[in-house]
Amino acid sequence: MTFVYPAVFTPKEDGKGFAVYFPDLACCETEGGDLEDALDNASDAMYNWVVAELEDEECNFPHQSDEEDLELPEGAFVRNIMVRVKFLPDSD
Repeated sequence: MTFVYPAVFTPKEDGKGFAVYFPDLACCETEGGDLEDALDNASDAMYNWVVAELEDEECNFPHQSDEEDLELPEGAFVRNIMVRVKFLPDSD
């Protein structure tokens, strides 16, 4: 299964890295010391969020926000993050 959600990247006040959050995914946040780090960490955070949601009995994925509808802090930008999750049949 493939999932794509927008992530908001905001430069940290000290200029060292980025704070990242997913407006559509509750409590899905991370950060990184530089953009590459922040992108990798965003992918990991989203993957973990998706897997946790898939394991929930009441799996409910939100619709993706349209980038134009997001209110961004000054200096922030949006990148779409894609993750793929492969589930194998239970071996129980």
